[in-house]
Amino acid sequence: MAYRKRKFFSEKQKAEIWDRWQRGESMSSIGRVFDRGSSSIYPLLERTGGIRPIARARSRLALTLGEREEISRGLVAKQSLRSIACSLHRAPSTISREVRRNGGSKHYRAARSDAKAWDRAHRPKPCKLAGNDYLCRMISTKLHRKWSPQQIAGWLMREHPDEEDKRISHETIYRSLFIQTRGVLKKELQAYLRAARSIRRSRHATLKRSGLGTFNDAVSIRERPVEVEDRAVPGH
Repeated sequence: MAYRKRKFFSEKQKAEIWDRWQRGESMSSIGRVFDRGSSSIYPLLERTGGIRPIARARSRLALTLGEREEISRGLVAKQSLRSIACSLHRAPSTISREVRRNGGSKHYRAARSDAKAWDRAHRPKPCKLAGNDYLCRMISTKLHRKWSPQQIAGWLMREHPDEEDKRISHETIYRSLFIQTRGVLKKELQAYLRAARSIRRSRHATLKRSGLGTFNDAVSIRERPVEVEDRAVPGH
């Protein structure tokens, strides 16, 4: 039995998908661009609830891959850590710590050390709702009453104008609902949003863009026949 090889999106394709999604295009129209179905687009968007993840960037103070390759070559040439640090214009303690945490002088490898450093640097900023029982309780209560996130944020602003820890933006509420990895608001609360959907839709999205919500061959009310006025014919 033959199996189809699963196709994965490149980083460039992922960026284009997010660009199109944020412009308000539907999953089916995006899928056609890449010769895929909407079922291929959905898993990528659903992973973060339809909200584009923030692009990661290295700190300007961190060691680069080129510098790690220089460290590796210096260790092979039996140079001291201090001389390697001097050639890279880095503090000796920086080089010593880098080598020690990545296998020592004998087992240090530049590419592997660089990949491990990238993984260690992935420390997402904690959500404002995390550990804030008051905000979580109030948001949950208001959502059950069918308040929108915008109304909740506005109410908190009026109730606590001078208490920063008791205010939150509507965007943070949406992100906490749709990005479940934050673990602060239960997914079931999505059912109380006025627009029921499993992922966040772009504010530029519109039904008219996909042809929905429009009438084909619509006739203006000004062109209605004269007999409509006396209401003699049922159905007019």
